[in-house]
Formats: sequence, structure tokens, C-alpha cells
Amino acid sequence: MTTTSQPSTQPSFGALADIARTLANEHRLALLTLLHNEEWSVEQLAERSGLSIANTSQHLQNLKRADMVQTRRDGKYIYYRSSAGPVQVILASLQQYLAFQHTQIHELLTDNQHQRERLDGLSVEDLLVQIKTDSVVLLDVRPDDEYRSGHIPDALHIPVSALQGRLHELPTNKTIVAYCRGPYCVLSSEAVQILHNNGLLATRLPAGYDAWQAAGLATAQPSAR
Repeated sequence: MTTTSQPSTQPSFGALADIARTLANEHRLALLTLLHNEEWSVEQLAERSGLSIANTSQHLQNLKRADMVQTRRDGKYIYYRSSAGPVQVILASLQQYLAFQHTQIHELLTDNQHQRERLDGLSVEDLLVQIKTDSVVLLDVRPDDEYRSGHIPDALHIPVSALQGRLHELPTNKTIVAYCRGPYCVLSSEAVQILHNNGLLATRLPAGYDAWQAAGLATAQPSAR
């Protein structure tokens, strides 16, 4: 049985590479952008792009060889315009991809920051900034007697031993910052683990209440009943 060969539907990657090489120059991209729905002479394009006339002419010749621009002569001047092909679509796609990359980088940096806060917690300085933006809720997880002796103002008090049963008291739209005594107290780490396991946003103040006091910041005590 004989088989008939089918025409190849694969793109010519060599031709695509040629187009990519033509576009792989910031000055040519700038010139193509200037030529969007406009027609300019070499001299006008040189003035608007900040290039010399010789450089502008050289880049335009490269674009013309790739059929990305067309020309017409008017006396001693040659005017350039964008070709009939989807050149501006290509430029728009490149800009969209660049915007996508910037978004990805921003998200990665944000995720890294959140991960750092989850693992390392907040410094007292960071916490003060977060308090001003009303983006966090303070959670004091020390035992009752320590909380009564003094705590950070407006902190919600739930001892870590009771936290699992009182999760409903915590907000789901803010980051919960748990704190205990100081850098060697593990209660806040235990609290953050419980909160994460239950799907809540949480980090901790590793330096704890001791560092808050040492910084000379205001403290509070429960109202006498």
C-alpha cells in the first residue's frame, strides 16, 4: 500500500527566528511603535527616537527587509509607515507578555515576603506598621496570669491551650499575629501552627511581649471587675 505525503503543517522555525532577530533590538521596536498609524520621514523618526539619521536609516532598512515597514518617496524625502501585516499585534503581544512577567515577579516577591513572615515572624517595627494599617489582629497566647500582668493594647487573649476550641473568635480577613513572652517562648509558634492547620492567616512576634516592653511602648492591663 502506498502512502501519499501530506504537506507539512509545522511552522518554519527558521523563518520565525529571522523575525525574532529583526525585532531583537530596542531601537527597532521603538521605531515600529512610532510608525503605528503614522507616517514619518527618516529625519522625523530620528528626531523622535533620539537616534542619529544614519542609525535610524540602518534600522529602518532592517525592518524593510523583513517586510515590517513600507516606504514612499516624496521629492528628496522617503517616508516610512507600518506594513499591512500584523506588526502592531506582535508588538502588543510582546507588551502583554512583559506585563505578565512583571505580574509574576511581583507575585513571587509578595509570596516570598509572606513566606518570610510565616517562618521568621514580624519584628516590633514591622508590627507597628501593620497595626497602623489595621491589617493584623494581635493574639496573646500566654497563660491568664501573664496576660493580667500586662499585655499589648487591643490584643485578644486566648491561651494556646484553649485556642483550638476558640478559633471561631478569630477573624478570617486579617493576619493574626501571635505573641507570648520572648524569643525563647514556644507558645506563639504552637499557636501559629494551629492557626495554619485551620486555614487562618497567621504569623508571630518572635521577640514577644518582653521586646514590646523593652522598646518603651505602651502596655495595658485588663479592667478590674
